[in-house]
Parts: sequence; C-alpha cells; structure tokens
Amino acid sequence: MTKPTLVLRSPAKLNLFLHIVGRRADGYHLLQSVFQLIDWCDIVSLKAIPENEVRRINPIPGVPLEQDLVVRAAKLLKDFCNFEGGVEISLQKEIPMGAGLGGGSSDAASTLIGLNTLWNLKLDKESLASLGLQLGADVPFFIYGQNAFVEGIGEKIQGIELENSDFLVIFPQQGIATASIFQAPELTRNHAQITIDGFLASPWSDLSNDCQAVAMRICPQVKQALDWIGHAVPGSEPRMSGSGSSVFTVLDPKTDTAKLENLLQTLPKGWVGRIVRGLNKNPAYNLISSE
Repeated sequence: MTKPTLVLRSPAKLNLFLHIVGRRADGYHLLQSVFQLIDWCDIVSLKAIPENEVRRINPIPGVPLEQDLVVRAAKLLKDFCNFEGGVEISLQKEIPMGAGLGGGSSDAASTLIGLNTLWNLKLDKESLASLGLQLGADVPFFIYGQNAFVEGIGEKIQGIELENSDFLVIFPQQGIATASIFQAPELTRNHAQITIDGFLASPWSDLSNDCQAVAMRICPQVKQALDWIGHAVPGSEPRMSGSGSSVFTVLDPKTDTAKLENLLQTLPKGWVGRIVRGLNKNPAYNLISSE
C-alpha cells in the first residue's frame, strides 16, 4: 500500500573546487570536482492522485511548465514506467535559482526518488540516476545521495567521506547562465588532473574554480561577494561554487557565528547569505511527513 503524500527536503550543494580538465568532441567539458551537500533545502511535496496526469499546483513565475525540472522528472519517470496514475506536485523554493547551488537538480532528484516510492515502482538507484542524467548532469549526484568526487561531465560519481564543516554562502542576486561560462574562449580547459587519494590526503590544497575568472568578468557582483566574505571572515579563502554566482568559504570552528549572523544583515539589498552546515547524506531519503 503506497503512501498518498510524501514531503521531502532537497538539499543544495557546493563545489569545493571545480577543475576543467578537457573537452569532448561533442563540446561537453570534462571536469573534476568534489560535491558537498549542505542543509539549505527546498521542500518537494508529492501527492498521489487517481487522474493520469502530472499537476504542478504552485508553478514558479517565469518558468514554463515544459522547463520545470520537477514536472519534467515526473513525466519522464511516468513515461518510462508506463505508470497509470498521477501526482500533484508542490515546491517550496528556498535555494536561490541561478545560484550555482544545484537546487533545480536536487528538486528533480527528490521528485524521482519520491515518486519511485509513492508509485511503488521499485527502480534501483542506477535506473533512477540514468533517468536523472537526461534532466541534468548534477541530478545523478543527488540521487546517489552522498558527498562525492565527481568526474566526466558529472556522471562519474564516487562517494567520499568529508569532515563536518560549516560554510558561509552568499548569493549576490544576479545569476549567471552556465552556457555563457563554458562558451568563453578564455576559460581554462586543461587543468592538471588530481586523484581521489590525492584530494583526501590534502583536501584543502587546490580548491580553485576554473570558472571563477570568467564569471567575475560576466558578473562583477561575484567579485563584490568574494570581497565581502574576505572582509567579514578575515583570513578566509572564499571561492565561487560551480558556474556561479554563489560564493562561499569554509568556517573555522572557532568562528563567532552570532557576530557573522549580524554582519549578514548588512548585505547589499537583494543579496542572500546563510551560514550552513555540511551534510553527509541527502535528506530526501528521509520522509518529513506522510498523510
């Protein structure tokens, strides 16, 4: 007997580093990165309905349904399994859009994970990840559900254990189109490759982001946000996450977080800043509520 409603938390992620190590013949860039889950979450609610359709009850203004990743994920899974039945989807957005934090990919992953349970489809992780890759390169990571060393175009995922850390994350309001980053002729595309063992042996040695210089040219607010963190957290080494425009730094355990929370109240108008905790697992596997 399937549960009629699932409510799932969908976490954001940080790229602790992002190295572009090559380019495929089809134009896709090859990367190396470590993805860190954080407790900045959207809420995905899935309600089973008898009608044979996918309904989005609170669409995002400016996002057509055919581009909405949770709707696309539900329809993809429904068609793949020839499922006769439907779902009503509600999405509470907390993760900023266009921030480089993977919110849309995480929501799509939660939709696939949740509907696999709600509809009693019994697909394994590999099947769900294969479907997720059709929606976006980061979706499989959220389906596998743990921090990972990521390679290829994002499809080669190896889980790793990371120390529990707190991070300061700033989104300077203006998003950056990923295509504009990867189409830039000055983008570094030949970063020397590293190994998982090398990273784990010295995890904070090369945390550069090859997209950052291009992003700062396209979006000056990226540098402004980096400078803001540099002043707020002296001695820190802030960097951009993914293709931007969010920036972050890992916080020393001795950081006065109460003082930092007060400083966050002085962010420029429209900016969003949070102190977040790193996660070891994707909480989308843990049901918040059922009814």
